[in-house]
Amino acid sequence: MNMIKSKKRSSLMGLGILAAALSVGSAYAKVGADEAAKLGTSLTPVGGEKAANKDGSIPAWEGGLSKAPACFTGGSFLCDPFPEDKPLYEITNANKDQYKDKLTPGLIAMLEKYPNFKIPVYPSRRTASSPQKVYDLTKNNATKTELVPSGNGLLNVDAFGIPFPIPKTALEVLWNHILRYRGDSIERRAAQVAPQPNGAFSVVTFHDQAAYRAGIKDVGPDEDTNVLFYFKQQVISPARLAGNVLLVHETIDQVKEPRLAWVYNAGQRRVRRAPQVAYDGPGTAADGLRTADNLDMFNGAPDRYEWTLVGKKEMIIPYNNYKVDDPSLKYADMIKPGHIDPAITRYELHRVWVIDAKLKPGTRHIYARRTMYIDEDSWQIGLIDLYDGRGNLWRVQKSYAMQYYNANTFFYAIEAVHDLTSGRYLVTGLKNEEKAGYVFNLDWSKQEFNPNALRSSGVR
Repeated sequence: MNMIKSKKRSSLMGLGILAAALSVGSAYAKVGADEAAKLGTSLTPVGGEKAANKDGSIPAWEGGLSKAPACFTGGSFLCDPFPEDKPLYEITNANKDQYKDKLTPGLIAMLEKYPNFKIPVYPSRRTASSPQKVYDLTKNNATKTELVPSGNGLLNVDAFGIPFPIPKTALEVLWNHILRYRGDSIERRAAQVAPQPNGAFSVVTFHDQAAYRAGIKDVGPDEDTNVLFYFKQQVISPARLAGNVLLVHETIDQVKEPRLAWVYNAGQRRVRRAPQVAYDGPGTAADGLRTADNLDMFNGAPDRYEWTLVGKKEMIIPYNNYKVDDPSLKYADMIKPGHIDPAITRYELHRVWVIDAKLKPGTRHIYARRTMYIDEDSWQIGLIDLYDGRGNLWRVQKSYAMQYYNANTFFYAIEAVHDLTSGRYLVTGLKNEEKAGYVFNLDWSKQEFNPNALRSSGVR
């Protein structure tokens, strides 16, 4: 999770982040004032097309769902603001050819592999919304933010704002996802499951905390100047893993300064550095079903890939998945062989940016190619197709998106990675059986994310 909080000195440049990168040479990506003037007029404040599509199946953006609906009575679990909505149609393996121009290869492959997998397509509702500060800083970024020539860092980017609301390259689109707004800070206690092909599963529970560097009250302007955000994850259960803690200080330029990561092993009572928490290092307790950079759909340095901007398309993606987050559901009711219960999912037609990444010669990663589909209204990746070294579609990654109207931020209910070879999949972020959902905008001290405090965090 990549999070930044704005303050008076919110420019990463002004704070000294990437000062050394100024000597790298010419940078690129900012647009002129005439193009930036489109933001909030013909474009949404973060760069999406404001108008409806030609046939109206994608409506115009009218501000999103920025306030809680009447059904919301408080707390961290959200009511479904569209309880009367019914699917417009349902896509199955039998009728998929009618919709193939709107389906990713990954969704088509899942329809072909799993007889019970279906895609219920609902009316498109453009609910994505952010606070006004995000819109103001996005407009500022449009005319000044630049990529360093390697593409692995940013110059002159104001916190909270989308860096490239009018992107010209694939890397600019990717950085919009990495730096998108997800609240000032976030906390969750959530479950992860990795079902067997027959649907049997056990639960691993985590306590996650993340905060933008600029949002930590006692971090001085000259401290951790190349840090984007802090992330801490503690395993709560099962007992054999309980007390293990991961801490990450995410850097803005991870090639110049790789992310700082530590792990605390409760059994050994020892803190050690964890350089493997990057790229295709294994995800925590994930049975090999996700890599370190699969979390949040994609995170970390993009330097091992060549990136291509395919363009913008109208595609069917998971959206407004309030039913997936319903606390009345039990995990056993949700988890089915090969996929979660399609009846609780919601897909919609949206405009997405499509970018393609191919592994550079001489570098390594278990994914030789990744094709990403990124929502124009939120810059959140909705779907990813992941390919192996032989060029075969291997895994399908999904984020079940929803607008958290109680915090005016767009995020997801859960993430999933489906392995088409093994028939297994991984779901992270399940909160239905927990006491609370996501909690946003907390007030933390830097001590909360200090490696020296990991031992106390991991006490069983």
